[in-house]
Amino acid sequence: MARFRFTVEYEGTRYSGWQAQKNARTVQGEIIGALKDILGTEDFEFMGSGRTDAGVHALEQVAHLEARTMLSPGVLRMKVNDLLPADINVVQVEKAHPRFHARHNAVSRSYIYQISQRRTAFGKRYVWWIKDELDHEKMKGACAVFEGFHDFRSFTQDDPEAKSTTVDLEQCRLYTFGPMILIHVRGSHFLWRMVRQMVGMIVECGRGSVTPEQLRELLSQHSSFPASKTAPPSGLFLHHVQYDRHQEPPAIVPTIDIR
Repeated sequence: MARFRFTVEYEGTRYSGWQAQKNARTVQGEIIGALKDILGTEDFEFMGSGRTDAGVHALEQVAHLEARTMLSPGVLRMKVNDLLPADINVVQVEKAHPRFHARHNAVSRSYIYQISQRRTAFGKRYVWWIKDELDHEKMKGACAVFEGFHDFRSFTQDDPEAKSTTVDLEQCRLYTFGPMILIHVRGSHFLWRMVRQMVGMIVECGRGSVTPEQLRELLSQHSSFPASKTAPPSGLFLHHVQYDRHQEPPAIVPTIDIR
């Protein structure tokens, strides 16, 4: 058996997320379908670093493949891409350590969320356009509240009784590029819809309808309020999956140029 590390980018608008599902079109499902044709078997394992929600994009999703094949990484990449739709692209395939696991070996994951403060003809599928005036300093204050080890029970729609809702959020920062606002978050892992609910509340702080003190209260007691402010999936990108603490992460820049 050979093990490979895949780096994949995708535009998630047409898909019901990353994770393969029986009755829905997903990114993992599309790649598995291509691998079945190439390998001539279903006897292989293809697993990603984590799931992304329906409509969410990825600049760098990492997955591992374990299969019996003599194909080189370069040929495998070429053959898979030949069978994939244009909105999914395998950027790199490389030989991996036999025990490399895309999910379990990851030390952190990061996302960026893109907000546009002007209407755009080209980036609708990649941003959340907000017409309201936003106070950037208040939004930065809201970002700071989230940093650290917290119980994000109020910021997920996962079943809190089925899994732990505590997350070590290493970084939550806001960057501006002209009319574009980027919110970058990095953490040990993320709960279902957690980032989108965080962004929704950061925006509410920017609008002046919520204070950082109220955010602290939401982190100390359970509330369904953040779910009502969930940001749309269009602006969210899986940015980077880190396996080495000393690895230099990619630059934080907008995916589209809005001036």
